[in-house]
Amino acid sequence: MANKIALISLAIILVLVNWSIANKEQHLAAGRIVYLDLAPVDPRSLMQGDYMTLRFRMANEVYNALPKKKEYKRWRRNVDATDGYIVVRLDEKNIAEFKGLYQDQALAKDEILMRYRVRNGAVKFATNAFFFQEGHGKYYQSARYGQFRVDDSGELLLAAMYDEKLNKLEPVDKASSKP
Repeated sequence: MANKIALISLAIILVLVNWSIANKEQHLAAGRIVYLDLAPVDPRSLMQGDYMTLRFRMANEVYNALPKKKEYKRWRRNVDATDGYIVVRLDEKNIAEFKGLYQDQALAKDEILMRYRVRNGAVKFATNAFFFQEGHGKYYQSARYGQFRVDDSGELLLAAMYDEKLNKLEPVDKASSKP
């Protein structure tokens, strides 16, 4: 009996995990492409092992627009809101520009909603790190934009890193001379 329960539990877990993976793959395939400008970071601390710490310029703008608590004990922990949506305008290259906090207003044709979260007093979009194979940090040192896929509900998934000219950054396969 215990074996049957364990097998049923395992099957349910595998179905749920695969369903989640399929949803994320669909999100990456069909989500709207949006580029977020990276905030300046000291390049010596940008690469740490096999990942890159990400900060986005827009996160500072969102933080400044959020309502603040009157009294707070710690620096940058005075934000009254925790999660929500912002309105961003996309230019012709799909680079996002912060327009304001979403308050049930109608959106223009070139505007979309994006979800943000406030954690430990900082505004986050989807992730705060970009992971890559160990030893490939040199390929991502010129990163200027994070490419996200945004679904209809405003959820973001990080897809890739791009340079200032919106060229995708990725390791080059020396054997075939292709990225």
